[in-house]
Amino acid sequence: MKEKGRDNSLLGLAERFVEFGKTCGADEVEISLVEGREFSVDVRLGQVENLVEAGSLHLSLRVIKDQKTAYVTSSDLAEETVRRLVRNAVVRAGLASRDEHSGLPPLASEDIDIPSLRLVDPEISRLDPSQKIRLALETERIALEDSRITNSHGASFISNEVTAVLANSHGFLGSYDQTFCSLSVGLQAGGTDDKVEDHWASVKRHFRDLETPESVAKKAVERTVRQLHPRKIRTQAVPVIFEPGMTNWLLGFLFACVSGVAVYQKATFLAERLGTRIGGGNITVVDDGLMPGRLGSRPFDSEGLPCRKTTVVENGVLRHFLCNSYAGRKLSLPSTGNADGTGVSPNNFFLLPGTATPQEIIASTEKGLLLTRTIGHGLNPVTGDLSRGAFGLWVEGGQVAYPVSEVTIAGNLEQILNQIEAVGNDLDFRAPVCGPTIKVGELTVAGE
Repeated sequence: MKEKGRDNSLLGLAERFVEFGKTCGADEVEISLVEGREFSVDVRLGQVENLVEAGSLHLSLRVIKDQKTAYVTSSDLAEETVRRLVRNAVVRAGLASRDEHSGLPPLASEDIDIPSLRLVDPEISRLDPSQKIRLALETERIALEDSRITNSHGASFISNEVTAVLANSHGFLGSYDQTFCSLSVGLQAGGTDDKVEDHWASVKRHFRDLETPESVAKKAVERTVRQLHPRKIRTQAVPVIFEPGMTNWLLGFLFACVSGVAVYQKATFLAERLGTRIGGGNITVVDDGLMPGRLGSRPFDSEGLPCRKTTVVENGVLRHFLCNSYAGRKLSLPSTGNADGTGVSPNNFFLLPGTATPQEIIASTEKGLLLTRTIGHGLNPVTGDLSRGAFGLWVEGGQVAYPVSEVTIAGNLEQILNQIEAVGNDLDFRAPVCGPTIKVGELTVAGE
């Protein structure tokens, strides 16, 4: 599985290191090489504060001997350095404990059409640094034109061009390129005793899909000023509407609970729940690494297994855990193409949208909280319980009435998934983990 990258010599380098590991006595060898080219600029109050333009090259090595494993990383790819690291890794593997579940996955027969995934935008490499700086400056300038904005946390433009190469002793050799760019701004509004803050960011693989400075600035201003002059509320159990950003956070918690690593470690309340109902019939959650142009897409995972589409929750029923090959062996389940280093990560992990607009969901709520931001930790995958400080907008009579602050939301993930009364139609793949607006029938909102 190969795509022409910027430096195909990396493929030959990876192959040589794999062969050298075998000659040093390793039973299995895996080499990952990642070459990156990054540009980032941070501006604040019309001045450039930070400017970075850099390249990087990183190697990750896994060697297995007698079912004993050793890992090595390095940013020095000099031939003699890597050979020394490989030799030392084989020796270190011999000192480790035997693990019957260790080992590389077998070579897969599927072949992914990498260009069809639309992971690369050549235009990003052609952007002039001065153009990137102007985009950040323009975004902040537009935002500060609003008289309600009193300060800026700064605006940023970031671009990344990455080449990933993977080779192993089972015969896998693959590479692919990918690009990302982002434009963001953070703002403050209010006086000394009434400050509020928020931000907005647009992140895309293709520059032409990036939101304009006007759009990013406008959304950041809107999200910031809507919090001005918040009120306190009394503790009560009410419906809670999750904005898409908050649904993303909730789905991130769900991912942590369906990770095969958490399952075999018994660190999730869903460990014994495969095939059982954990949510309402309107809840279907998918992990799909093969969606063209999406931020979480990739042709293969960090073990060389092809990524794929996996329905994790189907109409409320937990159908699959997301596994790398090690977790799969521990659980007697197949890998789902979600390996990331020594762990598991989402590809594009999302809640399927419904038909209601966000406005219709708000209009259906007589009294409740529109959740816009949370702070703190308070997530317990072992029990599914969650409790976090929260900010939002109070809804009365189907309309947003006023902002609220100094509240805490508390509940349980399974109870929330079973109480989702409405799923919005506003799914926007702004992140690898994402979902639309949702309305939860009742949660405890702790205030005064």
